[in-house]
Amino acid sequence: MCGFLGEFTFQHNSLTELASFEALLALSQHRGPDASCTTRGSGFQLGFNRLAILDVSAQGNQPKESPSGRYQVVFNGELYNYQDLAATYALTDLHSTSDTEVLIHLLDVLGVAATIPLLNGMFAIAIIDTETDCLYLTRDFAGIKPLFYGVANEGVVMASQFDQVFKHAWFCDSLELKPEIVKDYFGFGYMQAPNTIYSGIFQVNPGDLIQVNRAGEVIHKRLVTFKKRQGPNLKDTGLTPILQTAVSKQLVSDVPIATFLSGGIDSPLISAYAKKHISDIEAFTLAVDNPALNESEIAKGYAAHLDITQHIVSVKELDLLLEIDAHFKAFSEPFGDYSSIPTYVISKEAKKKHTVMLSGDGGDELFFGYPRMLDVLQKRWWFKLPYAIRKPLAQITNTLGLTKTWAPYFKSFDTFVTNKHLKLPAATLDGAFPNRSFSKTMTDLYTFTNSSAPSLLHQLRWNEFYAHMQRVLIKVDRASMAHSLEVRVPFLDKTSIAWAWQQKGDLKTKHDLKKDLKTLLAEEVPESLINQKKMGFTVPLKAWLHTALQADVMHAVFDTPFYGKEVIEVSVLQAYVQDFFDGKHDNAWGVWHIYAWQKWWMAHGIIEGS
Repeated sequence: MCGFLGEFTFQHNSLTELASFEALLALSQHRGPDASCTTRGSGFQLGFNRLAILDVSAQGNQPKESPSGRYQVVFNGELYNYQDLAATYALTDLHSTSDTEVLIHLLDVLGVAATIPLLNGMFAIAIIDTETDCLYLTRDFAGIKPLFYGVANEGVVMASQFDQVFKHAWFCDSLELKPEIVKDYFGFGYMQAPNTIYSGIFQVNPGDLIQVNRAGEVIHKRLVTFKKRQGPNLKDTGLTPILQTAVSKQLVSDVPIATFLSGGIDSPLISAYAKKHISDIEAFTLAVDNPALNESEIAKGYAAHLDITQHIVSVKELDLLLEIDAHFKAFSEPFGDYSSIPTYVISKEAKKKHTVMLSGDGGDELFFGYPRMLDVLQKRWWFKLPYAIRKPLAQITNTLGLTKTWAPYFKSFDTFVTNKHLKLPAATLDGAFPNRSFSKTMTDLYTFTNSSAPSLLHQLRWNEFYAHMQRVLIKVDRASMAHSLEVRVPFLDKTSIAWAWQQKGDLKTKHDLKKDLKTLLAEEVPESLINQKKMGFTVPLKAWLHTALQADVMHAVFDTPFYGKEVIEVSVLQAYVQDFFDGKHDNAWGVWHIYAWQKWWMAHGIIEGS
């Protein structure tokens, strides 16, 4: 895992000076502290900060040139099938044992467009084709690794971090906020690819290949999408060998590797499979001094049964609070999921012993793990009725105690589902952004056809995968890479995703949630361990905001110039925060979104005159 920066100029525009380029490259040094290298050519320059995982020698350093000299490459991530690809295409004369070495040889053999779809892993790649004089940008099919790029008059800047683009000389003096994307952030807590809050700066969509030529033409090609049930026919293939193979391939490392272990379903299953390949595998579990949030006792049961050496990272609430400011510095883009705090803390502790971790992320999204999906299925029938009928009907049934739901009060089915993901109320968002809708990207993600249950369930999973899961992946990547820790996600192996996408799913009760994964885990541990209550990876935010954090929230929101006031009705957001402290509502997460916006700008924003 690493971080990179690059420039690709249009026409005869000049590259920035090396000193300025290296200063921006240094912003991602925490992503790759083991080596920092740059290369410069005709109309391009590339820089790379390396976290050495495979072939830790200098032979694995980047940027790398393909053997023919045609391609210049920077690559952040891991290719788990690189050894298979080397064998399949009989690649010889490899000068290192890194996956990057296989990649540059494949580019010479197959070209860019044919190589990228073959890759199985997590990756963000920038490629300069010196023969056709163009730039390629691509990102893994699940969106695990970040890739930002900006298009200016001078050319394209591409980077692993948002701040490396918006602080670049081609952009920093002309930043223009996009109101609809800012509204997306305040509602959902992150920037949904391909958008960012600034005009002219984007994210590469998961599974996209982007080509840019010297005339500034930008061509997008969708290589992989999991919207439709597609991919290899895995009907007769069980999930067990698929996941076990994914875990075994992701255990390949030349540096120490371990797992995260919670009290849920996903990470214990990954840890169990890792144990089959590495007998002395270790696991890390966070223990907090709040009984309502502490899953460590359940996780201890898993570790004991699996005979895994477990490191309990015990922290007091004060320890978490003391890390909040440092944690905000880890997120170079605005980000509002407060579970990033414990993720940041456990990553910091894990790095003291290991450089690579396996996690269970993706299990909920692929295997129907969220209760909200079940709730939507159970209440969808209301939306078969006209609004004029269902609202008064719900008032009657709620009064009689026959139902207890607000679902029929939503005017549309799409609004009902969207509301389950919003952290600020729609009325507050509309007041803060009058006459402004969410972005088309976000609106498309939350557009559903309320048809058959299997069809709707597939749509909900697609939404979770391409929307909510992206926020989860941002959280884990930024919080872990702040400590130069690589986190791998076996559930997001291409074959695992393809298998899951071919399952229709059948949610009728809460016991059906993640049924496939529960079945597999029951083969590894007693069922009595599995069906305990999941507490979540969270913190007592409401209590914190009313006590230890209140003064800082008030300072950030009321005493500090509010960033984006030209596109935000700031008084609406400030009133919402004040109402929270006055006891008029208890939406701590919504307040956190407002606070986190200001903390992001205070930590990463551009100071006038700097």
